[in-house]
Amino acid sequence: MKRIGFKMKLKPGFEKEYEKRHNEIWPELKQLIHESGVYDYSIYLDKETNTLFVSQKVKSGAGSQDLGNNPIVQKWWAYMADIMETNADNSPVSIELDEVFYLS
Repeated sequence: MKRIGFKMKLKPGFEKEYEKRHNEIWPELKQLIHESGVYDYSIYLDKETNTLFVSQKVKSGAGSQDLGNNPIVQKWWAYMADIMETNADNSPVSIELDEVFYLS
């Protein structure tokens, strides 16, 4: 098991829309994430900076950010591109964070 943390940026004024879209996550995307070994997946929002903090555990391999070649993920990125900071391919600008402390 591997723990992964990264951050992304939400465009100002889209907090409720971001939450709405994730509450209505597509079943095929949810299934893909689970099948890739990702679980215990949480996203937190710092409202002062519009920074999204993501925490996830992965059974094996890499995390959700490594599913970018999948058409379902590419479609999701395009769907989310209007409310997030993105790269030219619509992938979210994300910065992996180093774990500096863990208490089990």
